[in-house]
Amino acid sequence: MIDLEDIYRKSGAYLKGHFLLSSKKHSRYYLQSAKVLEDPRVASMLADELAKSIKKNGIKVDIVCSPALGGIIAGYELARSLGVKFIFTERVGGKMTLRRGFEVQKQQSVLICEDIITTGGSALEAAEVIKEQGGKIEAFAALANRGICKREGTSKKPKKECKLPQDIPFFALGDFDFEIYDPNECPMCKDGSSAYKPGSRNN
Repeated sequence: MIDLEDIYRKSGAYLKGHFLLSSKKHSRYYLQSAKVLEDPRVASMLADELAKSIKKNGIKVDIVCSPALGGIIAGYELARSLGVKFIFTERVGGKMTLRRGFEVQKQQSVLICEDIITTGGSALEAAEVIKEQGGKIEAFAALANRGICKREGTSKKPKKECKLPQDIPFFALGDFDFEIYDPNECPMCKDGSSAYKPGSRNN
């Protein structure tokens, strides 16, 4: 059993401050997965652990797909561990798109993988692109879950902000249940500080 929080802390990936998340919400804490995944040995180990959980639950897929940019390394490593192809979606003019010659055949089974799932908005955008191509979404996965969506193996109910469909399993290695705030209710903003976005978009 891995200690995900310990791995993030030792990698310098467990940040404290005033952060703007991709979901547009604010938080005192931020998980910078790029710092964890810069070590290929750690990336491989985490992906193998995630793959074990997915296989244990009988999930079989043809492709792993990640939304760029944050999910690419995690998704590639998971695809390697599962022994399947890897593709990624990316935003063009603000719209999630499948490019670079990537294709999904009708009825191919696809798993959407992120580094972190907060509300699941980016993962859901990628899933919609796959479905437009005729693919079937078998599962969602991430290294870490921000505690808004319910992952497999836990009894905790999803919060209303979760955008992932409840009839498709979601796998993650652990939960980081940080309190997050709407900008107009953020206590750090009320104290006069400005939110900083250290993630892959607008960095």
